[in-house]
Amino acid sequence: MIPVYAIGSNVTSSLGLSTAEHWNAVIHGKTGIACYEDLSLGATPFWAAKINPSQWQVIQSQVKSNISLTPFEQLSIYSAKQAIQECDQKLMPEDTLVILSTTKGNIELLGLTEDTRLLLHTSAAIISNELGFSKHKPVVISQACVSGVLSLTYALRLLQSGKYKHAIVIGCDRFTKFVLSGFQSFQAIADEPCRPFDLNRKGINLGESASTIILTTKPEEQVLARLCSGATSNDANHISGPSRTGEELALAINSTLQQAGITSGKVDMVSAHGTATPYNDEMESKAFGLCGLTNIPVHSFKGYTGHTLGAAGILESAMIIESIRHQQLIPSLGFEKIGVPVELNVTTKVESAAINYVLKTASGFGGCNATSVWAKP
Repeated sequence: MIPVYAIGSNVTSSLGLSTAEHWNAVIHGKTGIACYEDLSLGATPFWAAKINPSQWQVIQSQVKSNISLTPFEQLSIYSAKQAIQECDQKLMPEDTLVILSTTKGNIELLGLTEDTRLLLHTSAAIISNELGFSKHKPVVISQACVSGVLSLTYALRLLQSGKYKHAIVIGCDRFTKFVLSGFQSFQAIADEPCRPFDLNRKGINLGESASTIILTTKPEEQVLARLCSGATSNDANHISGPSRTGEELALAINSTLQQAGITSGKVDMVSAHGTATPYNDEMESKAFGLCGLTNIPVHSFKGYTGHTLGAAGILESAMIIESIRHQQLIPSLGFEKIGVPVELNVTTKVESAAINYVLKTASGFGGCNATSVWAKP
């Protein structure tokens, strides 16, 4: 199988405008989640991770265009450009595919502009064209909260087929009233910073981010990590509630481990979906138990940036890459006492460790699950 490597990344969120800033936040235990009172978004105060006005000034000052760009498109383009600049090799348009992962795109413009402007493929075409990679028609992946991990897996498959040499995988979602009200209707929003896997967890905090990972089959000098494998499954359980047994996520985990050519005992860290909702964390713990992963250090990144929806899987994979580079475990912010039915080894402080293989999991509405394995190059 043709090996696929990450050669560049960017994470843009309330924590900062670069991957390095996010890793620094991990080292210092800093969260981007805060309490907001904004009547344009919600009638009551809410906890979330929103990109602030000064950050938006930087983003908008560096994304110039001859056409009118929406904030969603500006954010996506900014992140991608930062990741491209990090690469030590020139990406050629004829060899490069752009993949966009998002759940809602320009949904904040619903009713304010023509419907065609809200179409995800419209934004994808604009983004790829602004980046200078319009030779190939961009791909949109929008499958709830597994979109980011699924996009990276799809890129892996296309690159291994030999059709492309490089893939620019962008994940982006804005913080909007539409999304906030939707999760409030599920009574899933916590009234404090989220606590994944904790006994006293109350639900999620929503976040806002654009994150980008550049993958290649033709590395030159700078190789950050290797993307080994990816797999998916579906619970077929409920439109929003996950499986009660974890068996379906376990199926995807075992599949991606098998593709990577490793057993669960070779996994050095697990980056969980970890939304801090009662059912998601319970389901994940059961899946990890079924796969023999209960002793492996596990964390959720949601305590730092909130749940960034279509960006989450790419953001969290970028942090996996940093963890591999620095050979340090990522703590799970907000965790104090285990509150899931299967005991897990939840990381609570930054620790040095030999990290060769990392498992990433994601789950979303509709019962979808996606998993991947990253490795030290």
